Amino acid sequence: MDNTIIRTNNLIYDYALQDEDGNVKGSIRAVNAVDLNVEKGSFIAILGHNGSGKSTLAKHLNALLYPTEGEVWVDGMLTTDEKHLLDIRKEAGMIFQNPDNQIIGQVVEEDVGFGPENMGVPTEQIWERVNEALKIVGMDAYRKKSPNRLSGGQKQRVSIAGVIAMHPKCIIMDEPTAMLDPRGRAEVIRAARALNDVEKITILLITHYMEEAIFADRIFVMDEGRIALSGTPAEVFSDVERLQAMHLDVPQAVALAHHLRKKGIPLPEGILSGEELTRELTALYKAGKTVSGEETA
Repeated sequence: MDNTIIRTNNLIYDYALQDEDGNVKGSIRAVNAVDLNVEKGSFIAILGHNGSGKSTLAKHLNALLYPTEGEVWVDGMLTTDEKHLLDIRKEAGMIFQNPDNQIIGQVVEEDVGFGPENMGVPTEQIWERVNEALKIVGMDAYRKKSPNRLSGGQKQRVSIAGVIAMHPKCIIMDEPTAMLDPRGRAEVIRAARALNDVEKITILLITHYMEEAIFADRIFVMDEGRIALSGTPAEVFSDVERLQAMHLDVPQAVALAHHLRKKGIPLPEGILSGEELTRELTALYKAGKTVSGEETA
């Protein structure tokens, strides 16, 4: 039984370049021969600097863009098959950078119910879905509020609730925290993790915040339109020099652990968080290890 929900085969996408008269004068390859397999129920992070192709890739995953070459499959449906377009967008919901671009209702609960209403869901079921979605993202207490009175993080959680109410199998989050402050970013990532852990919804998180990716099952790093690196968070973030060569930072705990290893402190690979780093340093101290890794007398 195939457990894949999203698959790309040799995905290529070229942006057309036009002159002042609108005539095509060339093209730029934004995505170059990308093969991607995402299993149902997984949490995937796609990283890359600005211009790496990660957001262009994201827009292919629910048929906002179509490949120049290659194929994209969503839950067994080919994105270029027009008869499946609505089903694909129902199965793979999309969250964008700016929540203001997705919120259209005057009241939170009306906004969350807009998607199911457009899908023709019966009214009674719409309100059941609205209740369910708002509780999942922790916004039930704000259901009667105007979205204009919410913080950025709260607005983004309302956007996520609107997608959840359509009962997707997968949610693609394209830089969902880029316009938020640290508190708002934390709110949105907690909501994403809960959707994956509790609701078993497949999450694809496109981000340039390295700390957000440490919770993923698997990371894909894009550079110049290609997947340059992939693996578990521990595997990907252990290659600090390669990430830096692609103009990417690493989580602070990873960077500090890497620096300490270079100074001779025998820390294991795969440290991702400050808590893990503190635990390992404490264990070394209790074991009486010196900087060289040798035991003290």
